[in-house]
Amino acid sequence: MVTITQILVFLMVATTLRANGDPQVPCYFIFGDSLLDNGNNNRLLTEAKVNFPPYGIDFPDGPTGRFSNGRNTADVIAQLLGFDKFIPPFAVAKGGEIVTGVNYASGAAGIRAETGQHLGGRISLENQIKNHWITILRLTFLIGKGSLVETKKYLNKCIYTVGMGNNDYINNYFLPKYYKTSSVYTPEQYAQALIEQYSQQLQDLYKSGARMFGVFAAGYSGCTPGIMNEFGMNSCVDEVNSAVMLFNSHLNTTINDLNNKLVDAKFILLDGSFEYPNDLNVTDTPCCAVSSNSGKGQCAPNQVPCSNRQNYYFWDAFHPTERVNVLAGTKAYETLSSFYTSKTIALSKEKETGYISDA
Repeated sequence: MVTITQILVFLMVATTLRANGDPQVPCYFIFGDSLLDNGNNNRLLTEAKVNFPPYGIDFPDGPTGRFSNGRNTADVIAQLLGFDKFIPPFAVAKGGEIVTGVNYASGAAGIRAETGQHLGGRISLENQIKNHWITILRLTFLIGKGSLVETKKYLNKCIYTVGMGNNDYINNYFLPKYYKTSSVYTPEQYAQALIEQYSQQLQDLYKSGARMFGVFAAGYSGCTPGIMNEFGMNSCVDEVNSAVMLFNSHLNTTINDLNNKLVDAKFILLDGSFEYPNDLNVTDTPCCAVSSNSGKGQCAPNQVPCSNRQNYYFWDAFHPTERVNVLAGTKAYETLSSFYTSKTIALSKEKETGYISDA
């Protein structure tokens, strides 16, 4: 359980760290979908982008491509780790910015390459990892003195969070109009197939130098207003949540297996559960007016959202409000504590763009 007091304490710690210019780890890399995307889809030909109002209404820079009214979960984690700037999206990250990390997350992206293709361009996890290799090559010349070995030693000290699987259900398995997976696999078979592919992708990140992993469990998307509307229900859709539970169960087992197999790495499951404050009481309705034309479950452009956003769980039909992201990010930060409290990490004193996407 994460309390408001804990959040305030963590935020005060993060503020102190930023003031001292001393983040708890040298770098933070982010892989995921729209829950973590901070602008990578802006230049893609896709319905899965949100660089327009009312998105970003509570964010200092306005609409940036974040699927929320303000910060997303990765932003909160980065602040609590003590970074003085948000981790930049790969799409626009340049120069020395990449030394402290890069965000590769992409709305509509999945573990499977075809996931989300009906919405247009997106950057699958496989291609996010390829983009990370582009970053690694740049880092080799920025901090590694031309040595990939030295660069990987630096990456060993970084935190990596990965949050995938959501779209493989809501933008694949439960969309038989566009995808055949539900006719090919039972829910159990599909979960197993996803996890086998996901495990290999996490191991590919390990081979690139990653050693400290926070892996988000998939969310119970059957309780989102978007899925409830698609299924014509006014309560959580058990069929969807049951399938997600199978995925998360296999993911938990895989996390344990990877910890046993890759003994010099550590994988931590971030389950995303927390107790809501009593005043976070609107849990089945989006804060913004949802578009009926394009962009699945997204806010209609330039419409005025609800004023009491602090009471809403959902910003649009699928994504949480900033307040929920603060709760989730604080819980994740606390869960990752062994990465920044078990040892003192020596920060490096050393201190244009390729782009791989799925069209």
